[in-house]
Amino acid sequence: MNSTEPAPRRGRPPKGASRLSRDAIVAATLAVIGGEGVAAVSMRTVAKVLGVDPKSLYNHVDGKEGLLDAVAERILGAIELPAPGGDTRDDLRRIAHAFRASAFAHPEAASLVLTRRLGSTAALAPTDAVLRVLAAAGFPPDRAVHVLRFLLAALTGALLREHQAAPDFGTEATAVDARRAVLDSAALPAVAAAADHLARFDRDAEFAFTVEAAIDAVMVQAGPAG
Repeated sequence: MNSTEPAPRRGRPPKGASRLSRDAIVAATLAVIGGEGVAAVSMRTVAKVLGVDPKSLYNHVDGKEGLLDAVAERILGAIELPAPGGDTRDDLRRIAHAFRASAFAHPEAASLVLTRRLGSTAALAPTDAVLRVLAAAGFPPDRAVHVLRFLLAALTGALLREHQAAPDFGTEATAVDARRAVLDSAALPAVAAAADHLARFDRDAEFAFTVEAAIDAVMVQAGPAG
């Protein structure tokens, strides 16, 4: 044996190492994100959840960026994509709602799908589904990519607002009344006129409006087949 090679490890593996897997690491990363946000993710914080040495994670992921990629892949890979039906609006609408169902399982992590460049088949399947719908509607590839990114940004923004705003607004009558009183006292005429609506937050209605408005914007750009 070459004297410069490290000696083989003897004895038991580090505590917790035997139960490590990519799935377990992703679950631990999601736990960190759920409790402290995306900014809190690191090899150390994830390892702490798992009760292992941070170095042991490198056998499964390539550092912090690998952790974030794995979470984004989990969200995108979990989307139950509907079969295309040939109606552009309906196909895009159903994909949007499938995306919401998957992303809202881990809403704090939803923004990662906007920032990660993923290459796995599972992660790219939603991209392929949207691009196929757009191609059938007459979009050339360059415009289809612009539309894809616009839709993703609109839907992710709506989901993040849904997750962050709904607890603050509340749906109970007392919470709505308190919010309306604050708006009425602002002495801003347009705000006062819309106070009853601004004081409420209907998750489903807000998301549905965003989806329909986004699809309306897309269809303006559609080719002859749209």
